[in-house]
Amino acid sequence: MRLSGAVALITGGARGQGRAHAVRLAEEGADVVVVDLCAPIASAPYPMPDPGELEQTVEAVEAVGRRALAVQADVRDLGALEKAVAETVARFGRLDVVVANAGIGGFAPALEMDEATWREMIDINLTGAFLTVRAAAPAVVDGGRGGSIVLTSSVAGLIGFPNLAHYCAAKHGLVGLMKVLAVELAPHRIRVNTVHPTNVDTDMIQNPAMYELFSGGQPRADRATAAAAMQGMHALPISWIDPVDISNAVAWLASDEARYVTGVALPVDGGMTAPYTIPHA
Repeated sequence: MRLSGAVALITGGARGQGRAHAVRLAEEGADVVVVDLCAPIASAPYPMPDPGELEQTVEAVEAVGRRALAVQADVRDLGALEKAVAETVARFGRLDVVVANAGIGGFAPALEMDEATWREMIDINLTGAFLTVRAAAPAVVDGGRGGSIVLTSSVAGLIGFPNLAHYCAAKHGLVGLMKVLAVELAPHRIRVNTVHPTNVDTDMIQNPAMYELFSGGQPRADRATAAAAMQGMHALPISWIDPVDISNAVAWLASDEARYVTGVALPVDGGMTAPYTIPHA
């Protein structure tokens, strides 16, 4: 119960990593607010979650004995995020942990990418994280207890990948944002870090468009073909990791066990960002 009595706000909480974070923080004693758009996004090559999935996250949190609140809001809308924070404080009386997790995936060669695709990625994955912190951090400051902010970046926030110029730009940008926030919020004992997952077993990876991308453009590539290709990206003999593997890192960063950890970019990547990778048959 490392987070007993704490309240956490998590964006992108309807499914995938966001749901796993919500449940994991609840297991550690936190009450949880989950925020998600639950509406289509034009440039994403896979379906977005729906309101029913957001409610399923609430049910999963309540199943481990903690309170939960679901809010449909767009991380590109500062006013909507401020309203979500106000609802959080009104319901639970405090805010201690912020996980800016909302994001989309997509791909295109840089010189073929249209402006709308670029802007949508940057607006959600980078500006959305900034607006989340801008809306939520004042409530953490006002609590006077310190706190933790975790931004979900990616291995693509540490190294470059072809066909992901917009995604890499956004995820690299989060590292710079994190470092500035870590300095500016340190006087309030608020720690700010990024977590950098490798491929995670969620809908963002498990869809036909991503199978084709990771398989070198093979049409109708399937999960097994993509898994073999992804395994070669890691030092460890894995293709992807489970959402809870990231949630465990988030829970640690949110807890007092990491009370002096701030300004850190933490990879959870199976060795993908090591100086070299070890190919596996």
